[in-house]
Amino acid sequence: MNRIARVAVLTVAAVTSLGALAACGSNDGDGDSGAEGKTIALLLPETKTTRYEAFDKPLFEKKMKELCSDCKLNYLNADQDASKQQQQAQSALTDGASVLVLDPVDGKAAAGVVKSAQSSDVPVVAYDRFVEGADYYLSFDNETVGKMQAEALVEATGDKGEILMLNGAPTDPNAAQFKKGAHSVLDASNLKIAAEYDNPDWSPDNAQKFTSSQLNNLDVADVAGVYAANDGQAGGVIAALRSAGAKKMPPVTGQDAELAAIQRIVAGEQHMTIYKPIKIEADTAAETAVKLVNGEDVTDTTDFQGVKSFIFDPVVVTKDNVKDTVVADGFYKVEDICTADYADACADAGLS
Repeated sequence: MNRIARVAVLTVAAVTSLGALAACGSNDGDGDSGAEGKTIALLLPETKTTRYEAFDKPLFEKKMKELCSDCKLNYLNADQDASKQQQQAQSALTDGASVLVLDPVDGKAAAGVVKSAQSSDVPVVAYDRFVEGADYYLSFDNETVGKMQAEALVEATGDKGEILMLNGAPTDPNAAQFKKGAHSVLDASNLKIAAEYDNPDWSPDNAQKFTSSQLNNLDVADVAGVYAANDGQAGGVIAALRSAGAKKMPPVTGQDAELAAIQRIVAGEQHMTIYKPIKIEADTAAETAVKLVNGEDVTDTTDFQGVKSFIFDPVVVTKDNVKDTVVADGFYKVEDICTADYADACADAGLS
């Protein structure tokens, strides 16, 4: 799979007690058996998107422990609060961080974290979202993600009608790239964007409220489709459409291949999602962090905006290829998807 590294590594080197972890906002006391000088801080941005707690954190931790039995993980989640994340990063550095792996709430604000870390000779790996000045960066090709979503929507709508467009948080550097990629396709199509929304925290609730408000002025039957930048928002959109009396769901896009989204796709409620094989991203981030902790060279990177990076390829998932993508990769088991409520839909999709 093609790689480019957008890696911001925040190195944390200190054995921190459970109490200290809680004090600086850690979600748990992971890694209380580590060697001093080999603490890696993993700072993730929020919990409303299920991928971070369900996949990124456990996958990163598993790989880190495989590669470095005496490394300690200091895990912190900012709950979509940029100020909180800055405090968490500073606490990690104060505790003696060796490496910081940072997925920023606010990409611009995180540049200050990078400078502070680097002034203490602590490398920063920007994880999933770009941070200017980071030592490394890892992510997927985000502009291509937006293009893929928009292309799927254009095809599914027959390139005609009015659509709603829901983007991600303005503080998230990835969101701007998704939006740019999507607009490059939509603006060249015959689709009309009836209303557009930048969701400040990516929340499904905000997506549902926005969609409901637009349906006060736009008949639900006249909505040709919806560009939703991620699966959480897609869920909110679909709930609003259902409440407004939609007899058949228009094509709705998504991203992250959340389990609920895969089930909606199988059931014909959501048209597609973007599957970003998180394992390769989390594993590569852990490999990079461990090499930095051990003073080893990080190789095979590509340049992205002046930062040594690893960039990975996203994958479109529709009802037709669920089995060949998320199931084949072991991301989900058939029994995870095909619960009782989706048994008939799974049979129709060839999953049962």
